[in-house]
Amino acid sequence: MSGDSERRAVPGLASPLPLGGRLPSIYADDDFACRLAGAFDEVLAPALSTLDCLDSYWDARLAPADFLDWLARWLAAEPPAWLPVERRRELVARAVGQHAVRGTVHGLAEQIRLVFGVEAEITDSGGASWSAVPGEPVTGPPEPWLTVRVQVADPASVPLVALRALVEANCPAHVPCTVEVGSREMS
Repeated sequence: MSGDSERRAVPGLASPLPLGGRLPSIYADDDFACRLAGAFDEVLAPALSTLDCLDSYWDARLAPADFLDWLARWLAAEPPAWLPVERRRELVARAVGQHAVRGTVHGLAEQIRLVFGVEAEITDSGGASWSAVPGEPVTGPPEPWLTVRVQVADPASVPLVALRALVEANCPAHVPCTVEVGSREMS
């Protein structure tokens, strides 16, 4: 994790369980033993504080930013690093629900909206077909396809390479996709 040193040494962080007060009376009056216990308190305080707040680490709205990135990887929902932390928090918080609709037109449209903040027009070749009669011809196009169109006032505001990567990561692997970013006419 990047930045986890923030929790390794926190100047002035008091231990919730100071060891000095728990020393047997024979050591309580020993200056060296008290200073040694104080040193342990200083080293252990961040770990104890982290454990006391552990439930907050699992909540995307409260987790430290570097832990949020780890949590995102754990949920297989890594948002792009260029997104502001609040948008990354929203993506991670919604990750489980997004997994339920991953690979669907609705799920892809929602993922694009969450990451890029734009609405996408998505068309595809359709779903599956079946027949009760063996050997009957299949209706619809023989090859699947997917087209994603984003119309915005400034096409440069939506990075095409990043959009294409998101679409390819969230559509079924066997479906070739086309991604287009165009200029929307302002009325």
